[in-house]
Amino acid sequence: MDNTHASFGASIPEHYEQYLVPLIFADYALALANSLSETKKVNVLETACGTGIVSRHLARNLDSKSRFVATDLNEPMIEEALSALGDQTNVEFRQADALDLPFDENSFDAVLCQFGVMFFPDRVQGYREAARVLKPDGQFLFNVWDSLAANPFVNTVESAVASLYPSEPPKFYATPFGYHDLELIVRELQDAGFARIDLSVIPLVSEAPSARHIALGFVAGTPLANTIEERRTPTLDEVVDVAEEALRERFGNGPCRAPMQAIQITASLPDN
Repeated sequence: MDNTHASFGASIPEHYEQYLVPLIFADYALALANSLSETKKVNVLETACGTGIVSRHLARNLDSKSRFVATDLNEPMIEEALSALGDQTNVEFRQADALDLPFDENSFDAVLCQFGVMFFPDRVQGYREAARVLKPDGQFLFNVWDSLAANPFVNTVESAVASLYPSEPPKFYATPFGYHDLELIVRELQDAGFARIDLSVIPLVSEAPSARHIALGFVAGTPLANTIEERRTPTLDEVVDVAEEALRERFGNGPCRAPMQAIQITASLPDN
């Protein structure tokens, strides 16, 4: 998988884990993990696991007979996930490309992916790989972000960052927040061989102790940081400052609250 918008290296994993996980990922990770039925918790694969927030939730609820493999394309994210997991040892972490999984057919009862499919260079191929490694009665569960307009924190940051590059604004946010057409999602899953598809829009509230927390998360905790550092001017710190000021103007100087919205999908293979 070759996609610069999916490159989470250098200091990005640390900022991602410290700022973005509590800000936007933790609650949706819990919802995704809780959607997995008890009967599907025997052999579980997670793709694009990031720093392992879904992995942590599932690890607490799996018995000793279960197999749980968490994969990500980026080794630095796996290293951060291992650190965050602590002394829990029932998760096997592996570096793997979700478009070319190193597993046999019919290996898993469930495949999960937390806010990762938007980064797949070929989503249908990624869905085909999930279908290939699933057992016939298995489930593919994943979530995606709704539009920027439905997520005011990141929408504010995106506008602030774009103002710094009027001739060529960075396009990173269009990747994670640009895949919310429900008809397209269903069609691509069907093209990959899935038949039963359930979609749920999940509105929640995001909270942060300060505007700076949000700015650090969405600027320094995403691959946008790579683009900013490549361009050199303004510096990453300067971009964070501008994003922070825009957030303070909209949400105030103290703790910040705003709605956020995502879509959760459960897909199953056709009955034999």
